[in-house]
Amino acid sequence: MPSKVETEKWKRQLVENAEKEILKLTDSEKFKSYLDTVAKFHRYSQRNIDLIYSQNPSASQVAGFKKWQNDFKRSVNKGEKGIRIAAPIIKRIAAPIIKKLTPEDQKRLDTTEEKAIVGYRYIPVFDISQTSGEPVLSAKDFVKENLADHKNVTNLYNELKNYLNNNTDIKVSEKRLSELGGAKGYFQPSTNEIVIGSDEPDNALKLKTLYHEYAHSQLHGLKSAFKDRPRAYQETQAEAVAYVAMQNIGVDTGNYSLGYVATWAKDKAVIHSALSEIQQVSNKVIELSDGLTKQLGLQEAQKEPEHDLKKLSAHDLNKSYQGLQQQVQQTTNSQQKAQFKNQLHEIHEEISNRTQKQLQAFAEQNPEIKQPESELDQSLKR
Repeated sequence: MPSKVETEKWKRQLVENAEKEILKLTDSEKFKSYLDTVAKFHRYSQRNIDLIYSQNPSASQVAGFKKWQNDFKRSVNKGEKGIRIAAPIIKRIAAPIIKKLTPEDQKRLDTTEEKAIVGYRYIPVFDISQTSGEPVLSAKDFVKENLADHKNVTNLYNELKNYLNNNTDIKVSEKRLSELGGAKGYFQPSTNEIVIGSDEPDNALKLKTLYHEYAHSQLHGLKSAFKDRPRAYQETQAEAVAYVAMQNIGVDTGNYSLGYVATWAKDKAVIHSALSEIQQVSNKVIELSDGLTKQLGLQEAQKEPEHDLKKLSAHDLNKSYQGLQQQVQQTTNSQQKAQFKNQLHEIHEEISNRTQKQLQAFAEQNPEIKQPESELDQSLKR
């Protein structure tokens, strides 16, 4: 067993390696890779996001050895090396000098008790790519599938706009692009107003612009502690939040202007401050978006309307039936399983109805073929 000195040295090395990787964020592509990690692990602390990114930038879903087995019916592959993250050691408050958990800490640690973090231990977790077993479906899979329909992107944009107008002190309005001087939208700090180009033809870009300007309102409004940041600094932060928000819902709008990150990377304190601010607002945006996509029904499997089932060929109908059977077996979410079973029943009914019609049509066209006698007929003859 390693000594206490060796353990502390190993912990410091983990953190130092993470610091080195963060300071390598000197161009847009590297920064986007880091932001991908932020989008996937937005419920994790800044420290753990940095640790995951530094050890496995392509990680998408992590869990402990037992959690993969018990909750997801998957096993960690033999020989896989764990990703070390910091797990807080929490205890009941025994002295007034110990700092209490903040409301954010309590939410993240799923507790309402008066406890405090008294230290950290570094535990191994494994990415889904390091495991084998049953497929893992999540609400995000359905959101991405549903938002492939541009009508749903427009619905999400309208819901977000309405939410901000009705539930915050921000006002969102629209003007024609010709009135915006070449911009897609803007945030006006003096009036706390966001203006978006009403005739923007790309509805995904319109949604991304709203995320971008909302980030400005949270980071660079008149009451914000960061309102005096340089203009390029502010733009990169807002663009980073928009990128994370769009990645979270699985919609790509192409290029993002993130070049100013090279300036941040020259100073460890500056980049950590900038990333912390981005993560705070990204978390807020993701939580808001998740609530709205759930409200819009976008976190559920797409349901085939009955009239659409009638239009499907027999091959496509059988293919849908087999696919749903597999999804019923794979999903561990009871609500999703029930939805799949309902769809499966509808397709089964359609297949049964078609079969009965085909048999009836065949019988009418071939009256000379004797139909099998029922058990009742046979018993009467005895």
